Amino acid sequence: MSKIRAFYRYFSRTERLLWGCSALLILLSFVIFDRSNTLTLWASLIGVTSLIFTAKGNPIGQLLMVVFSLLYGVISWQFRYYGEMITYLGMTMPMALFALISWLLHPYKGNRAQVAVDRLRHGEPLFLCLLTAAVTALFYFILAYFQTANLFFSTLSVTTSFAAVYLTFRRSPLYALAYAANDVVLILLWSLASLHSSRYLSVVICFCAFLVNDLYGFFCWRAMEKRQAPDH
Repeated sequence: MSKIRAFYRYFSRTERLLWGCSALLILLSFVIFDRSNTLTLWASLIGVTSLIFTAKGNPIGQLLMVVFSLLYGVISWQFRYYGEMITYLGMTMPMALFALISWLLHPYKGNRAQVAVDRLRHGEPLFLCLLTAAVTALFYFILAYFQTANLFFSTLSVTTSFAAVYLTFRRSPLYALAYAANDVVLILLWSLASLHSSRYLSVVICFCAFLVNDLYGFFCWRAMEKRQAPDH
C-alpha cells in the first residue's frame, strides 16, 4: 500500500488531472465513435501514459513508447497508412529503444527515474535539418511507391516524427515541440481518414490529447533543464 501511495505522489496534482482527463476523453471517444477496435483504445491509453512519464524524464516513458509504436503501426496498416506504419515500426519504435538505452545510461545524479537533460551541440541543428530532409526525401519515394493514402501529410508526418525521435534520443527539451508538430499533422491525417469511417474519430481525439500532453512535456523539460543547471 505504501508503494502505491508513493507512486501516486510521484505525479503532481496537475499531472494526475491531465492523465485522468486524457484517459477519460480517449475512453469516451472510443465508446461514442468506435466500440469495436479495442487495439486503438489500448494504443491510445498506453500512448498517453507514455507521455506523462516522458514529461518527467522517466525512461519508462520510452519503454511504453516502444509498445505504442508497435500497436500504432498495426492500426496504420489497417487503413493503408503505410507511411505511418513504416515510420513507427521502422523508425519511431527502434529510436524509442535507443532513447531508452540512452536515458538509462544518462541518469541525473544517479536517479534512474530522471534523465539528465542535454543540449544540442554547435552545428547540430543544421545537421538535424539536413538529415531530416534526406530521410523525408527517401520516405517520399517509398510511400509513393506503395500508393500511400494522403501522401503529402504522410510524408510530413515522417519529417516531424524523425525530428522528434532524434531530439528524444539527444535528451533535448525540443523533442516535445517536434512531437507536438507531429500531433498536429496526425490530427489532420486521421481527420481525413474519419471521412471514410467515423470510428477513426477516436484516433483524432487521441492525438488531440497527445498534443496537450506534449506541450505540457515541453514546459516540464524546460523547468527540469533549469533545475539541473550547474549554477542552480
